[in-house]
Amino acid sequence: MQQYLLGLDAGNTVIKAVIFDHTGREVAHAGEEGHSRMPFPGHVERDVGELWANAKRVIRACLDKARIAPTDIAAIGCAGHGNGLYALDRQGEPLLGIQSLDTRATALVGEWSRDGVGDRTYPIARQRPWSSQTPTLLAWLKRNRPDLFKRIGTVFFSKDFVVNRLTGSRVSEVSDMSGAGLLDLASRRYDETLMDAYGLADCMDLLPPLIESADIAGTVTERVAQETGLATGTPVIGGLFDVVASALGSGVSRTGSASIIAGTWSINQVIIDRPDLDGPVFMSSTFDRTRFMAMENSATSAVNLEWLVREFFEGEHAESVSPFDACCALAAGVEPAADDPLYHPYLYGAQQDGYARAGFYGIAGWHGKGHLIRALLEGVAFGHRQHIETIRNAGARFDEAVLSGGGSRSRFWPQVFADVLGVPVSVSASRETGALGAAIAAGTGVGLFADFAEGAAAMVRVDRHYEPNGALVAHYDRRYALCKDITEAMAPLWRRLSAQKKTATGVAA
Repeated sequence: MQQYLLGLDAGNTVIKAVIFDHTGREVAHAGEEGHSRMPFPGHVERDVGELWANAKRVIRACLDKARIAPTDIAAIGCAGHGNGLYALDRQGEPLLGIQSLDTRATALVGEWSRDGVGDRTYPIARQRPWSSQTPTLLAWLKRNRPDLFKRIGTVFFSKDFVVNRLTGSRVSEVSDMSGAGLLDLASRRYDETLMDAYGLADCMDLLPPLIESADIAGTVTERVAQETGLATGTPVIGGLFDVVASALGSGVSRTGSASIIAGTWSINQVIIDRPDLDGPVFMSSTFDRTRFMAMENSATSAVNLEWLVREFFEGEHAESVSPFDACCALAAGVEPAADDPLYHPYLYGAQQDGYARAGFYGIAGWHGKGHLIRALLEGVAFGHRQHIETIRNAGARFDEAVLSGGGSRSRFWPQVFADVLGVPVSVSASRETGALGAAIAAGTGVGLFADFAEGAAAMVRVDRHYEPNGALVAHYDRRYALCKDITEAMAPLWRRLSAQKKTATGVAA
């Protein structure tokens, strides 16, 4: 019996390979960080050749650590960050990788908003255009880089690119395509009327054949087997939008379950039976063929702590102490006060305002590092809360949540989430919930599990549980309201700042 499942997770920065057994036990893990390019303000790109080279290295390293026969791997699943834009040229060769942190199309989104494009797309896709969304970026390229646009043969996503390199198959699957606003969500199919709303009616041929998450996309080719150590012919499934994979990998599989991911992105999602909530909530398909995910997301989460550590704290602590843990310890040592500093987590803009910037507010001479770090952790949690309120106001209901992503690794930060959100928060045992979700889907695809729920029950374990502190819930209610007021006051100043940037550089945002 083939005992193992390989999950790959191609994020914005790191690609990981994790081998699990059928009980969810992690057998081996390897990861490698890639490099982003920012050739112009707001442009965030990657070398897709590097992504594939890194993928091959982590797969081989993971196999070497596991010390298992490659033929013991029953199937491979891949998750990857959604949106952005990954493209092959018309000969099927790697062409372009734009990450989901990119904001080059902010002005185009503003133009579309004035023209009512979102009123045309939302009834079909249950999404309105935003700056890092795949069709928005494709439309931007069509308008601003026609030379590059003409070379595009296939548009898909980071994990689809990895699947393509593993198998040679040019496919994508429903959760990623729906998460990018490229499907009629109810029918789970491409739609010409939707593409016309984006100004992309002539681009239908750029969208690859569509399969379901657990469908077999192809098998590992002989060449890839030689380069990675995998066995030729190992099944590779269609895979999952990473936020959906992380929900599954953290045990969120029933209707009404809530998944919060504090990673590069702030992901806040609830499984629903029908895509008919009241209000303009972002929606996608789930991992199965029948249900949907109500979600509100933005690039405003743990990426803020990563930035703070990289710029101000790396090298300050002993190698045995993680700088992230050291920062959280400093924050935990601060006694909360009503006049503590506040923080906006908008390093890469806000969902509601692509011009938004990050910032600390209310710093006084008696505040130290711990106060600033705590303000940042709270500010990220406030950003999650704003998204969750949108989902709740639209009619989705939940009374507890599972937290995953890098922020869940802290022993302190999940308590802040519980207090800010006012609901119990659990953390799963596996740190690699994206890869685990992909592995569960792979096991489902080859029949090791009857369905996704059985796979999640077999492979997911809860590690920690946090109850909200009543006194701090009220404290955070007041601070959250103040933070929103500052956001509103800053909006016109952020636009002025962006205009000055364009004047100084001559580069359009």
